[in-house]
Amino acid sequence: MVVSDRVLMGPGPCNPYPEATEGLTRPMLGHLDPEFIQILDETCDRLRTVWATGNAVTLPVSGTGSAGMEAAFVNTVGPGDTVTVGVNGLFGERMCDVADRCGAEVIRVDGTWGQPLDPSALLSAHPSPKVIALVHAETSTGVRNDVAAVAAGKGDALLLADCVTSLGGIPVAIDEWGVDIAYSGTQKCLGVSPGLAPLTIGARAWERRIARPQSWYLDLGMIGDYTAGATRKYHHTAPIAMIASLHAALGALLEEGLEASWARHAQCGALLQEGLEKLGLELWATEGSRLPQLTTVVIPEGVDDGAIRRTLLQRYGIEIGGGVGPWAGKLWRIGCMGHTARIRNVTLLLAALGELLGR
Repeated sequence: MVVSDRVLMGPGPCNPYPEATEGLTRPMLGHLDPEFIQILDETCDRLRTVWATGNAVTLPVSGTGSAGMEAAFVNTVGPGDTVTVGVNGLFGERMCDVADRCGAEVIRVDGTWGQPLDPSALLSAHPSPKVIALVHAETSTGVRNDVAAVAAGKGDALLLADCVTSLGGIPVAIDEWGVDIAYSGTQKCLGVSPGLAPLTIGARAWERRIARPQSWYLDLGMIGDYTAGATRKYHHTAPIAMIASLHAALGALLEEGLEASWARHAQCGALLQEGLEKLGLELWATEGSRLPQLTTVVIPEGVDDGAIRRTLLQRYGIEIGGGVGPWAGKLWRIGCMGHTARIRNVTLLLAALGELLGR
């Protein structure tokens, strides 16, 4: 639970599972060692279970969640392609930027920050986009967008979903929903240090991928010819310790059970949000679309954002995040993810906030 003496409850890295930390300290293997290849294969299999998919192209991209986002776009979007992007937070904005750098015609569908996207607005924005993209759990606002509803009406378009803050914390069902491309990060609900981006690509997207992406490093076709029986090629030196850490954390998650993990996140999120309201604080995200694993709360008028967060960290060893973009200095973003999603952490935070705010 604890890294040094800190309880990390911000929107970024949360405390890793103990198993993940042990995975980082195991003896180093070579990146072509048969034992490591077995760990990598098992990690991909475990990711398929967590993603709820049978996709052959399911792997941890060597890089943080942002590398997963770029890999998803550069392998499927090229110059002149039309991409519809839902934007109701910072990470929808980033999707637009990456798609634009790929040379796409970006059709931006803006929603109100703090409120979920309207699926019908996304689906009607363009008659035939190559890709429709949206964020499942918007880290900047604490809002869940309805990926399943968009997937149900996508037609011939490929659906691309950012699941950085959702995977492992709330239900994600790639095959059942019909999501073609999705990426995540290890540092949120999977309970691993930052450094890998779980990625999954379905057969429709693989068949329509860019033959020669703009990025050499993120060209998935250079890693293996998945259409010919998933043969692996040597492309780059894998981050061995990080993959061992992810392997261990996924094992812990699957031993607990996905439904049990979702229930634990839901319980802690409900307790946190109820406790914040009892302190007289206003929850910001729209009720009914609030994430249990990331809660946004309005900073009371007259309260010094920096002073409160600094004191929480220095006096109690608790880190929470501030608002971003137009909401910087106006919101707190409180993460309750992965191994950090424990009632004891929620209780400690609520008591500390109550003392600092005099409530």
